[in-house]
Amino acid sequence: MRSLGVPRLNLGYQSIALPSPLSSRLFPMKPAEHPTALRTSQLLREAGIDTHVVEFEQPTRTSVEAAAAIGCSVAEIAKSIVFRGKTSGQAVVVVASGDNRVSETKVAAKLGEPLARADADFVRTATGYVIGGVAPIGHSQPVKLLLDEDLQRYETVWAAAGTPFSVFPLKPDQLRSLTGADWADVRV
Repeated sequence: MRSLGVPRLNLGYQSIALPSPLSSRLFPMKPAEHPTALRTSQLLREAGIDTHVVEFEQPTRTSVEAAAAIGCSVAEIAKSIVFRGKTSGQAVVVVASGDNRVSETKVAAKLGEPLARADADFVRTATGYVIGGVAPIGHSQPVKLLLDEDLQRYETVWAAAGTPFSVFPLKPDQLRSLTGADWADVRV
């Protein structure tokens, strides 16, 4: 398994990898228990990523909520923004830095297809996840996926693990390897 090489927060029977500035603080995290978060954890293990999916008592649907719960900057959140391809009808997932607004024009140009907004039902059907918890892996249907190149600025980023209450840390190069997606300029 590839290790994150960061300090760990001990929760009794399981430890959680934390970026070094966070290692001395205690956060209201617990090991994942939700079936969807556990499935994400299993997918990460199968991919050889040594990390831990954690859950919070309160939802972390937005980048600001997630960053506050974790204790990192908003930019270190790898948020998933879902669009619908107007021509293909396929879901387009952009994993973006939490402090960036995504340019639909840039994403459409990169994919060669105009985009439409995705409603909650479409997101759930196309990805298998609810809005606020879309993981970058394990989608229920094939998706087109792009990674915001700005995520490469950080040693560790935090992505949703399939629920609005769950996240996991990983390195940007692990995110790229895990998803097979390309880095792209997607910022407005």
